This record gives sequence, C-alpha cells and structure tokens, in this order.
Amino acid sequence: MDMNDLKNFNVNDLDVNNMGSWPAPVKAIVLLIAFIAVLAAGYKFMITDQLTTLEQKEQEEQELRVSFSNKQARAANLDAYKAQLEDMRRSFGAMLRQLPGKTEIDALLIDISQAGLGAGLQQELFAPQNETVREFYAEVPIQIRLSGNFHQFGEFASAVAALPRIVTLHDISIGRRGEGLRMDVVAKTYRYMDDEEAAGNTRKGAKR
Repeated sequence: MDMNDLKNFNVNDLDVNNMGSWPAPVKAIVLLIAFIAVLAAGYKFMITDQLTTLEQKEQEEQELRVSFSNKQARAANLDAYKAQLEDMRRSFGAMLRQLPGKTEIDALLIDISQAGLGAGLQQELFAPQNETVREFYAEVPIQIRLSGNFHQFGEFASAVAALPRIVTLHDISIGRRGEGLRMDVVAKTYRYMDDEEAAGNTRKGAKR
C-alpha cells in the first residue's frame, strides 16, 4: 500500500477480528498510538507517585523546621529558666529561714502569749497542739482563748503579725462574755525541720 492507497483507505474496511490483514502502515500507526498511550499512563503514574513523595518530604521538612525552632527557642531560654529556678530556690530558702528551729519554738510560744497580755487581754487558754509534719517543716497549732474588747483583739492581731517569725491566725470566733467579749482562735506557727528530721519524714512517706 502506497501513500495514495493510504489516503483512500477507509477505517470502516478494517476487520478488528483479523488485525493480521490490516495494511502495514495502519498496523504501525495503531502500534505507535498504543505505545504512546502506555508511555503516557506510565509517565502519569510515575509523576503522581513522585509528587506524593515530594509533598511528604515537604511536610517532613516543615515539621523539622518547627521542631528545630522550638528547640532553638528552648535553648535560648535555658539560661533564663536556670536563673529563675535559682531565684525561686533563694526565695524558698529565705522563707524557710524565717521559721524557728526546734530549739526556738518555745521562745516563739512565749512571744505569742505576750502579744495577748501586752494588748491587755485576759488569757483563759493557751494550749499548743500536736504538730502536723509537712515535707520541709512542721505546723504547730496553738489553741488560744482571750477575753477583752475589739480594740484589744486588734492590737493582739497586729502584735502577732509584727513578730519576726511567721504566725497565722485561724478559726477566729468572737462571742459575748459578761460585759466584754471572748475570742477563740487557733494560732499556727511553722517550725523548720533540720535535714535529719526531713530525711526521716521522707523515709516514713516512702513506707506508706
């Protein structure tokens, strides 16, 4: 079949059940089209797969950038964190130093009692209770009952607040007593535990 025959060729004359009878140029064209189709399909598959991989790599890169930025920020703030921690330790140590030691607690109890007497109050009850042990300190409650007037109660509270050691007032109850007033209050002071006591407390906590 020459070029003139190919121009006059009618596709409807092809027998799809007998491709062997097709003219050679036609078979070549069909094979070329099939090859191009297969090549295009393979190329599309490869490109799609590569694009997916590329997107995954870009996502991983973005996550790594974020992770690096976070780590860099933490590293930059590490010195500030250390300084802040050291300040907290110093503040905590200063607060602990305000607490009386075991040998000083008796003198503090006397100071609390004197605060009431100095305000002109009549002391009806002054009874230290059992300690409540915390991690680094022990809480010492004192049950107190005083008689007087509101002005004297205020002077007592001011005197307690002015003590060099930490003393707090709790469960305040004021009622009538004859022509005057009676105040029941729990004063709490806090005793510093030395290293041996604190270690013993830690061991007891571990056994529970």
